[in-house]
Amino acid sequence: MAGARQAQQWLLTLLPAFPVLLLVLRLWQLSRQDMSTMLLLVQYVTPLGLLSALLIALLWALPLAVLTFGVLGRLLRLSAPDRFEPERSLLASWTARTPGWVLTAGVALGALTWQLRFLPTLLMLGLWLLALRTRYLFPDQPTRILLVSVGLPVAAAVLAYAVLGPAIWAAAQRGEVTTAALLAVPPAASVLLTGPVPARAAPTLTHGLAYTVAALLPLVMGAVFLRVPVLPTAAVELGAAEPADGPPDDGVEPASADPAAPEVLVGALITVTDTSTIMLDETGVVRFLPNGRVRSQALCPQVAGVPYSAVAVHGWPVEATVLDWMMPQRPVADPDVRCDGRAPTDG
Repeated sequence: MAGARQAQQWLLTLLPAFPVLLLVLRLWQLSRQDMSTMLLLVQYVTPLGLLSALLIALLWALPLAVLTFGVLGRLLRLSAPDRFEPERSLLASWTARTPGWVLTAGVALGALTWQLRFLPTLLMLGLWLLALRTRYLFPDQPTRILLVSVGLPVAAAVLAYAVLGPAIWAAAQRGEVTTAALLAVPPAASVLLTGPVPARAAPTLTHGLAYTVAALLPLVMGAVFLRVPVLPTAAVELGAAEPADGPPDDGVEPASADPAAPEVLVGALITVTDTSTIMLDETGVVRFLPNGRVRSQALCPQVAGVPYSAVAVHGWPVEATVLDWMMPQRPVADPDVRCDGRAPTDG
């Protein structure tokens, strides 16, 4: 009992520190490893904005962790009940204390936040959980076990291939092996892990996979979050600098040979004070722009990433989520020329 409790205490201690570590690493990366710039960002960047970006970017990870560890724990309990020791194993303890509604909520959240190409994997994990739970709760009902462990996965696989068949063929024709595998393999694999594995191999298999997922998931989450914007991208149009015997106070060299011509700076907007507009330009340099020179500002929309796959399922791109389909789409508007670093022309 001491081993499992000690591991839980360490986990509860380190778990809150992980998001903080991600936020600090994101600011450290954004500052280009300059401590003065990082301290400036910490002063002005709101924690709520950072946490919002973290939550939106990594919402998919919660159902992945819940369902993966749920499958492994229930597989261990069914395959080697004599080795299922919640007092000594953290995986067994988590499985014994996790109610079924948490797993159901994980499936529902994954259905909303996972891309279409990952939904067959979600279907596979959900069917595994249902079959393992049925075998554990109703060991004396072979008809129900057969229906849930064999009949339901086979029917789900047939339905999935009927819907995904054209997309699988299109992905294979385009040479998108990863997309084709993500769509084709999980429905067939949903019938493979609906029952126990050999008792001798179950503890090593389940704990080994659990440790592997626990080690890789934070790395993947960190790699994803380090690409998420945490500051708004803005374009600031600057008027002509006041005549002076030297460079402008903000240190920005005029972009045009004509000193009267306006110039536009594009970068991450940090804050606006009484005297200056503070920006982080595209090279990672902090600019303090006098408010007297600022003629106009424009909020630049985040550039959409180039899709990796051109495959769609009945018009639904495989990289889109259900939330993307449910949310109202932003109306298409003409791009602001200031976001391209050009000053607007009159007329």
